[in-house]
Amino acid sequence: MRSHSCLAGFAGALTVLAGLVAANQGAAQPAPPEALRAWNQIEQVLTSPRCINCHPVSDRPAQTDARHVHRMNVVRGPADQGAPGLHCAACHQERNNAASGVPGAPHWKLAPRSMGWVGLNSAALCRTLKDPQANGGRTLAALAEHMRSDALVLWAWQPGRNGQGEERRPPPVSIEALGQALAVWVAANGPCPE
Repeated sequence: MRSHSCLAGFAGALTVLAGLVAANQGAAQPAPPEALRAWNQIEQVLTSPRCINCHPVSDRPAQTDARHVHRMNVVRGPADQGAPGLHCAACHQERNNAASGVPGAPHWKLAPRSMGWVGLNSAALCRTLKDPQANGGRTLAALAEHMRSDALVLWAWQPGRNGQGEERRPPPVSIEALGQALAVWVAANGPCPE
């Protein structure tokens, strides 16, 4: 009788242990440190004036490295391309205008309101970036590809001179380093800081 109760106790302990293992497998694993370091580099790009100026939460973009509200009362408009009669492309052509200092790149426009980043902390920015309902339905891989190859995004590393002849600062992370950071971050399933 004693061996039967020992076996029952052992079987019960195994059941509890199996439950703990299963629960642990479903528990969130801590993000790999290298993936969070990669996110920090990505965040530096996204919050630089070259990117965040056109990712407002309001209807008004910013301009310059100092992030002043865009002159001439420029607003988002119904299609994120400026107000009717004053679309972004009226001034922002396919490339930078060296004579006027007006920056330009293909399909110049504001990011959708759902991708407004101004004022978000690192964790909220990360979650917004990853959210397919906010990022245009992109997977992490598609998001990384967009950030590595879209002509408007790439403009940030060749922003040209402003109207006073001063060079605009590119993001503090090179496009090559951004690509490497995106690869590490995506491979780790895009962890966000807490």
